[in-house]
Amino acid sequence: MKFCSQCGATLTIAIPQGDTRKRHVCNDCDTIHYVNPRVITGCLPIWQDRVLLCSRAIEPRLGYWTLPAGFLENGETIADGASRETAEEANARVENLQLYTVFSLPHISQVYMFYRAQLSDLNFSAGEESLQVALYEQQDIPWDELAFPVITQTLKHYFADRETDVYPVHYRDINIKRPNKSS
Repeated sequence: MKFCSQCGATLTIAIPQGDTRKRHVCNDCDTIHYVNPRVITGCLPIWQDRVLLCSRAIEPRLGYWTLPAGFLENGETIADGASRETAEEANARVENLQLYTVFSLPHISQVYMFYRAQLSDLNFSAGEESLQVALYEQQDIPWDELAFPVITQTLKHYFADRETDVYPVHYRDINIKRPNKSS
């Protein structure tokens, strides 16, 4: 970030008075520009003993399988965002959403939140960001072709929890150290 979105002046990186972290601060109007983690929300859509997966039509991980998910938009609840993303990526409608997994990934400043949800019907198809969508039984999941660790973890939790029919909320920090950049 180089310029203030309020007045267009240049920014300085400084610790504002009363704060403890470096922030982008406007040199002219003193606006403090906070950069906070992004929330990704999605669904684990279920139909009987199968789950709905989408093959990604976009990078990162083009062609790999994922649960329908994406960035939360301003002005929507996390559950509404999960439903919207499921509609956008799989043209699917879901109901009975229950928070299921939460992952904190501070190394990329993201938080993932997935909801267990029932597919309302079998009317689904690939949306713009998906090459294809399909229902999978546990033994047919393309485990080696899953796009992200949070998808793998969510599916593993689901199939383990299904054995007892108890579905607690699962939380995990995934903290991957980035290599130091040399100056």
